[in-house]
Amino acid sequence: MCTGFVGGVPLVPVYEGELSCRCLGARVEAFDPAGRPLIGELGELVITAPMPSMPVGFWGDTDGSRYREAYFDVFPGVWRHGDWITISERGTCVITGRSDATLNRGGVRLGTAEFYSVVEGLDEVVDSVVVHIDGDDQGELLLFVVLAGDRQLDDGLRARIARELRTALSPRHVPDEIHQVRAVPRTLSAKKLEVPVKRILTGTPIQQAAATGALANPESLEEFRRFARKH
Repeated sequence: MCTGFVGGVPLVPVYEGELSCRCLGARVEAFDPAGRPLIGELGELVITAPMPSMPVGFWGDTDGSRYREAYFDVFPGVWRHGDWITISERGTCVITGRSDATLNRGGVRLGTAEFYSVVEGLDEVVDSVVVHIDGDDQGELLLFVVLAGDRQLDDGLRARIARELRTALSPRHVPDEIHQVRAVPRTLSAKKLEVPVKRILTGTPIQQAAATGALANPESLEEFRRFARKH
């Protein structure tokens, strides 16, 4: 893309913890679930008009279905980027993380970064990924951990992880299940693939769930596919 969405500009005031303004060429809004613009409230980051060098499709996506699913499946005709944003009355912006990776448990939003800061703070855990599978009542919260060295996940470590999450965050953050994996799937830029992992766990084939050519460790997805088949 030849334009940013929001950023710093030396011609306008700077406020701590906030991005100065929305960039030229990008009609950025915060939308509520009904598609109404918000000011001063957390909403979905959307682009409501074409922007410079806006992508028109994905390589190899011959029918455009993956492209539409990625950006236009929530608000028809409006680019939904998958981030939470708050736009203040003075025009500054705060982006607070991925909306498509936010967990919704019993109507309460849980940020995945909260989990990782606690879980990966333990000496035994070197990496982790958490997903929420929708279902009856509150659904199912699953935590997958990569452990240091030859350490194996046992009931004692499961209990410790649960205790740390309950103490540092809340009882809602305690997973229903904790499982060990060899690796967490990541992009070439080291981002965790939370959404593709969730899709695989709910039965989506790997090739439809993720662009494996853009992954640093595409083989790691196979472990989640096997887990989905067993459960």
